[in-house]
Amino acid sequence: MTSTPHLFGILNITSDSFSDGGKYLDPAAALAHGRKLMADGAHVLDIGPASSHPDGAPVSATEEIRRLTAVVPVLQGEGAIVSVDTFQTETQRWALSQNVAYLNDIQGFADESFYSELADASAKLVVMHSIQGRGPATRAAPPAGSMVDHVTRFFDERFGALERAGVARDRLILDPGMGFFLGNQPEPSLEVIRGLGVLKERFDVPLLLSVSRKSFLRKLAGTEIGGSAAATLAAELYAASAGVDMIRTHEPRQLADSLSIWGHLGSPVGLLTP
Repeated sequence: MTSTPHLFGILNITSDSFSDGGKYLDPAAALAHGRKLMADGAHVLDIGPASSHPDGAPVSATEEIRRLTAVVPVLQGEGAIVSVDTFQTETQRWALSQNVAYLNDIQGFADESFYSELADASAKLVVMHSIQGRGPATRAAPPAGSMVDHVTRFFDERFGALERAGVARDRLILDPGMGFFLGNQPEPSLEVIRGLGVLKERFDVPLLLSVSRKSFLRKLAGTEIGGSAAATLAAELYAASAGVDMIRTHEPRQLADSLSIWGHLGSPVGLLTP
């Protein structure tokens, strides 16, 4: 591991996110948790106003913006670097008006009518791949064939479209998707994690990975959400060893501390080598 990844602390201001739904829907609770995430080592706050798991309820853009308005300006005023996690164009437009540092889109910016506005903006774009293409995750089976190849074809097309519209490549961040965004079994996610080096070399843009508390890790470890910290940390450290530039996590303190100790010790040859 040659560098320390930037940590995106997950702040879900939702009623039904899979691991913390309802805990931070109240603005006061959201602000307190955002401050804690920063104190715990998050470099960026990734603020999501709607859940994207298979059982999440739809949230209108108007409601997303209402939730974000109560939180984003306050945290920015306190020095937070903010990412807004939404696939709704109207919410993204609002976020750009607030000068957020990042937009994070699980649809990978599928709305081509918005590309000219994205090109004129300065926010970095977390372009996520999903087998669903549009909307939140489902429990669909993964497509046939290599998932790394599937992901590669998606980014060849999507990055090309964004760049042709005038979005500078140095604003693009690659998120291959994880969990239900790759299918209803653990194997596609494992394949992509093992192939992170291939994706990094091919596209030469920053990579972001989000495995925190994902159900495929809980399934493999045979644990529930409350006991998923060790499984999450193992996958996150593996991703760091593979050269991932950004890790989106619910628990930045445990990851920041682990990366710090790893940096002091150095990584023995062969340990966690992808």
